[in-house]
Amino acid sequence: MIHPTAIIHPGASIGDGVRVGPYAVIGDAVTIGDGSSIGSHTLIHGPARIGRENQIHAFCSIGTDPQDRKFAGESESELEIGDGNVIREYCSINRGTRGGGGVTRIGTGNWILAYVHIAHDCHVGDRVLFANNATLAGHVRVDDDAVLGGFTGVHQFCRIGRCALTAISSVVVKDVPPFVIVSGNTARPRCLNRIGLRRHGYGEAAIHVLQSAFRTVYREHRLLAEALAELKTLAQTHPEVAEFVSFFNGTVRGVVR
Repeated sequence: MIHPTAIIHPGASIGDGVRVGPYAVIGDAVTIGDGSSIGSHTLIHGPARIGRENQIHAFCSIGTDPQDRKFAGESESELEIGDGNVIREYCSINRGTRGGGGVTRIGTGNWILAYVHIAHDCHVGDRVLFANNATLAGHVRVDDDAVLGGFTGVHQFCRIGRCALTAISSVVVKDVPPFVIVSGNTARPRCLNRIGLRRHGYGEAAIHVLQSAFRTVYREHRLLAEALAELKTLAQTHPEVAEFVSFFNGTVRGVVR
């Protein structure tokens, strides 16, 4: 299952049934779970823990040093990848830095298409789709079930909410709330992600109430504090609205408006 031209450090731990393609290089302190596959010419640098049943395609650069001038080779720098992810050709994923908690973390069941870059200290949830050439700067958080369109660029320290969607070539410099579609340079809110909500099991009643919340925040020309106060009662009886409102209250960079 391991091609004879592959180079695997003695300090690496390779699980059962792992396939390693030609000229792949797996470094020290790398753990790869059972049933994963590593494409040809891929480099995996440690410390890195990669779970089960991951597909990492050719020419990827995984777990390499952070692209951060403050990084000085300190040992508190790791990468964690969950199970069942697909990482296509030429992707690059950097380890974390001491200043960002030391870990870049990617969850389970993500689909990461060609030429995607995920920088140091990013935290990516589960079932996220990165279309080709989407790029995260350092310290970005992407919540579950989000979709990043091709050539999306996300500024450092931003957050993409659950089930949000960025259109092609979006430039994101502030947080994107859950359930919202944004587009443009710089990205602005366009509408509720109704199709995405249906795909993830939200009924029409929940979508209707979220549409009302979206309209209150983005279409009625209110101050943000006033709009959120207006939604306080609705949030008490609708958990999806509570999640939407909570996101605004927890922002650091500010939210797209």
